[in-house]
Amino acid sequence: MKKSKTEINAFLGKDTEFEGKFSFTGMVRVDGRLSGEIFSNGTLLVGESAVIKAQIHVGDVIINGEVQGNIFAEGRIEINATGRLFGNIETPKLIIEDGVIFEGNCKMKGLGQKKEEPSDKAAKKIEGISVLK
Repeated sequence: MKKSKTEINAFLGKDTEFEGKFSFTGMVRVDGRLSGEIFSNGTLLVGESAVIKAQIHVGDVIINGEVQGNIFAEGRIEINATGRLFGNIETPKLIIEDGVIFEGNCKMKGLGQKKEEPSDKAAKKIEGISVLK
């Protein structure tokens, strides 16, 4: 039986604590506490009760809880209204809902590949960001 792209392969529950290097394939949901490093080409789903203190390198990340650390996402970063992110991010696509707490810097990797005039750079920096209300 073929797995769905959105099917969760692993789940770290609310009372779970993990420390160290964490790698996975597919989609993983974290509702507990995780610290260290996270590596995957899959999707990391951060639940509302989650507290993650880690350097994260994933395909996609969806944040509903708290993340402290830098995130590099090959695909996209989505921060929902209950999300809190304290760290720098690098991604080609960013979605931030109204009510999010985000303290850090953002680099939109993959945008502005050609050389641009200075006036064009300001417009390009916000291209690919969605702010939902």
